[in-house]
Amino acid sequence: MSKEELFKKLSEAVIASDSQAVVDAAKQVIEKGIDPVEAIEKGLSKGAIAVGEKFDKMEIFLTGLMMAADAMKAGMDILLPHISKEKIVRKGTVVSGTVKGDIHDIGKNILVALFQANGFDVYDLGTDVSTSKFIEEAEKVNADIITLSALMSSTIGGQKDVIDYLKETGKRKNFIVMVGGGPTTREWVEEIGADGWAETATEAIKLASELIEKKK
Repeated sequence: MSKEELFKKLSEAVIASDSQAVVDAAKQVIEKGIDPVEAIEKGLSKGAIAVGEKFDKMEIFLTGLMMAADAMKAGMDILLPHISKEKIVRKGTVVSGTVKGDIHDIGKNILVALFQANGFDVYDLGTDVSTSKFIEEAEKVNADIITLSALMSSTIGGQKDVIDYLKETGKRKNFIVMVGGGPTTREWVEEIGADGWAETATEAIKLASELIEKKK
């Protein structure tokens, strides 16, 4: 099997959520002495992007997205140990959660799965997360990005609380803050001084990558 065929197999196996096929192809990459970084970029990541686009078009559901993320992770577990530390492209570290008083998590779970599938380290705090917990975790793991989800208009103020707290403590420049959820809008982002917002999880991943590049 050629290099290009292996990359195609990796990509298709992620799209099919076939963890075993991903593992088999990843092992062949190592056995043939192919660059694992290239295999991640042209195989696994390509598949993950396609899965995100399918989800946006409602061609697959959340369970399919999560299974594809698991398949991607299975491949990463094989390939990462064979990459020299200097070559690992670490896209960034994300702290994610749904704000205080809000227990909705489908939107957040989708975002977390896509972040993981696209090479980000993610710390998922769950739902009903206090302002202080977001900040504590972000500082503890040296996060690049904090994502704040809110699915109710009555809890959306929790997003503003986190940004206000960061400003008051002089830590606002330390983190990129992205917000999302049903009641959020571009106008709301400008009003509270967040760094970004996207209508879909796929767009959010692209935006996160752009914001990290700008920060560098």
